[in-house]
Amino acid sequence: MGETGSENDSGAGTAVVVGAGVGGLATAVGLRRAGWEVTVLERRTELERYGTAFGIHPTAQAALDRLGLGEALRARAVPYRGARIRRPDGSVLAALPLERIERRAGRPELLIARPHLIDALLAGLDRLGGVRIAYGQHLTDPAALGADLVVGADGINSVVRTAYLGRAGGPRPIGTVAWIGIAGFETGVYGETWGQGRFFGMTPVEPGRTNWYATVPAATTAQQVREAFAGWHDPVPRVLAETDPATWIRYEMRHLYPALPTFVADGRVALVGDAAHAMTPNLGQGACTALLDAEALTRAVAAGGPAGLPGALRAYDTERRRSAQRVAFGSRNLHRFMTGPRPALRDALVRLLPGSRTARRAEPR
Repeated sequence: MGETGSENDSGAGTAVVVGAGVGGLATAVGLRRAGWEVTVLERRTELERYGTAFGIHPTAQAALDRLGLGEALRARAVPYRGARIRRPDGSVLAALPLERIERRAGRPELLIARPHLIDALLAGLDRLGGVRIAYGQHLTDPAALGADLVVGADGINSVVRTAYLGRAGGPRPIGTVAWIGIAGFETGVYGETWGQGRFFGMTPVEPGRTNWYATVPAATTAQQVREAFAGWHDPVPRVLAETDPATWIRYEMRHLYPALPTFVADGRVALVGDAAHAMTPNLGQGACTALLDAEALTRAVAAGGPAGLPGALRAYDTERRRSAQRVAFGSRNLHRFMTGPRPALRDALVRLLPGSRTARRAEPR
């Protein structure tokens, strides 16, 4: 493609955001609110509308509030409470710490379908005006983008990251895949069930539907997924049986390794989201970290203005890099713990977690 940037006659900065996912759109919102001229480049010809659920932690909710998007989030999100970690026979090992998070933050963890979050971000851009999303743009030379600021929000295979940081970090598979779907009924049983080398999760997503994910070895086919979870507690086999495999999404679990030495480059380039710190989904923090990146970056840029961009990018890197990489490291280690070869030892350790005894007593018999 011919590389393009935004022409600017107002004296505000110009920015090109590469990638129209959660992190890219949120960054575009924040930059536009700060008065920047923004163009978003997206390689797909249209945005994907699949319906998996994102968990939005209270810290990410606060970031959306600061971006002016909090009310739009809450209009379509549902609270996540009462989730448990179980064994395949249905016995409870522990509670997920959702109630503790809610007490500490004063607001619950929220779950929202991906299309609803994308719609909220697009609506925010429409209200602000002046942002162009160019679809079908296959970026080949980020250095040729004629803008004051270039934001790489182009995912784990980031062209922007590779152009500026080379092989400082790259995608690494971990040998497992997640099959993801939406069941057309509410299970009322939420959390995760951990077996040997595989696990199954269910969350609410919206009235009358349940988000689910099944994590198995990479070579497992859709038909084998049903076999892998046959005999597990209700409603796991029923969820798989009553969800059309044609609607399932296969997601290869990968992470960015090694961790990047910086999220910024060249005094005008910043990375956000998976381009900066792609992680396994075990902590459910992928969308949250992307939103926190977007808000921190645009806040720093707004404070520094175009003239202070190099310093603003350094401030962004200082605020976000170590924090995001700690989350990524924790998520990868949790995956190892969940799928390790000694489930009996793992389960015994989980039973020692704070609140696990209370959770087991509270579970209906």
